[in-house]
Order: sequence, then structure tokens, then C-alpha cells
Amino acid sequence: MENRLKIEIKDHIADVRMVREDKMNALDDAMFEALIQAGDSLAKNGDVRCVVISGQGKGFCAGLDLSMFKMPDAEGSVLSEPLETRTHGIANKPQKAVWTWREMPVPVIAAVHGVAIGGGLHIMLGADIRYIEANTKCAIMEMKWGIIPDLSTSQIMIHSVREDIIRELTYTNRMFSGTQAVEWGFATHVSEDPYADAMKMAQEIASKNPDAIQAAKHLFNQAPYLNQTEGLSLESRLQDKIIGKPNQIEAVLASLQKRKGKFKKAR
Repeated sequence: MENRLKIEIKDHIADVRMVREDKMNALDDAMFEALIQAGDSLAKNGDVRCVVISGQGKGFCAGLDLSMFKMPDAEGSVLSEPLETRTHGIANKPQKAVWTWREMPVPVIAAVHGVAIGGGLHIMLGADIRYIEANTKCAIMEMKWGIIPDLSTSQIMIHSVREDIIRELTYTNRMFSGTQAVEWGFATHVSEDPYADAMKMAQEIASKNPDAIQAAKHLFNQAPYLNQTEGLSLESRLQDKIIGKPNQIEAVLASLQKRKGKFKKAR
């Protein structure tokens, strides 16, 4: 993993950096594996309250490494097994490399600069909050290679980006800027220093009741797929698990006493 990702955990924040600088952090099999392993490990770490994911070097992520494109074998196949095969729960391996950040129990913040193309854009979309430089080059690039976007973001984009915009950018693989990414809903904030702003936001999130933060993320992840009855019921069930518990009481006391909260691990 070390030649693909570096992870540092400090003050309850996991700083995850793609470090394949010579390839603009392009996604090869080793990078997919590293992202999945990192996601699995951090999801089990009760000390982590927020994750920041970024890319070292000139760009966030340039998408799929061209070495991943293989010529057909004698039977006309380029795959060792169908992509429909579920290898990681509801996902296959490439999908899991993105979905792992979506299903992470704590918030994930992406700090994006340079390029976020194809799979790089999809990794960005797996985050809860996305800071991006104005001149970042973005694209849903798959159509250039005669394929469709299949890294799970059809289940993410549709909830934040207008459908006609998604269709146009998918059909044409047209480049768009970081500024446009924010305008259209792909990203959250335009930033001159995405990493610094992401870390500042992470520090703020990490200072809150971790039980409530995790419950809020779970609620927002599930809400689009629930009817009104199910959604209101989920709100109440989650709240019942928070109210009156030590971390919630500490949040109230810290607020009244105008001090930082001293929270235990999320329940």
C-alpha cells in the first residue's frame, strides 16, 4: 500500500493521500486494492472521526491507468471474470474503491486539484464534502474509451447533479472546470488551497459528538432510498440511540460551558 497510499492519523483525522505521483495517481490494480484496504481499515478504527482524501503531486487522480486496458483473448474476452460478479458485498473491486468512502461510517472530505478525470472524479464523488481548485480539469471520461461510468457513481451523482448535466457530460466526455463542478453539484466549494480547507473542515467535524456525526451520515446515506414512513422512523431510531448518552450529555455541557467537548469513541 505504501507506494500507492500514505495514511496519517492525528487528532481523530485520517489524512489519506494517493502518492503515485509519476502517474498522476492513476488507478491500477494496486491502487484499487490500496483504496479498499484503507477504507476497510479506517472504517474499523474507532478513533477516527473524519477522513481527508487527497492526491500528492500535480493532480488528484488522472483516472484509470491505461495499462488496465487489455486486448481481447482468443475468446474475445478482456476480463478474468464478469464485472457483474460481486466480490465486495454489493460491489465489485473497482466499485468498492469508490463506494468504500461513501459507506465509511465517518464523514469523508476530498481535497481536489489539478485533475479529477474518470475514476478520479468518481473517487471525489465518494466523499461527503469536496473542496476543489477552480482550474481543476474534470471529466466523466469513460465514453472516450467506449465504455460507461461504472465505479458506483450512478448511485451518487443522481442525488446531487441534474440528470441532464450527467447525461451530457457522460455522452460527450467533455472536460469541465472545478468552478463548473461546484456550479453543477459535483463539488462543494471552490478553494485556492483545497487541502488546507479540507483539514480545517475535518477539525471542526472531529470536534463534534462522534455518535451524532456518524448517525447523521448514516441518515443521509439511507434517506434517498427510503419512503417517507421509513425515513421518519429512521430519524427517530437514530435519535433514540443518541439522546441521554454520555457523548450527547458532554456536547450539551461543553456548549453551555463554552469549551471543547471531550468525547469517547462512537458507540
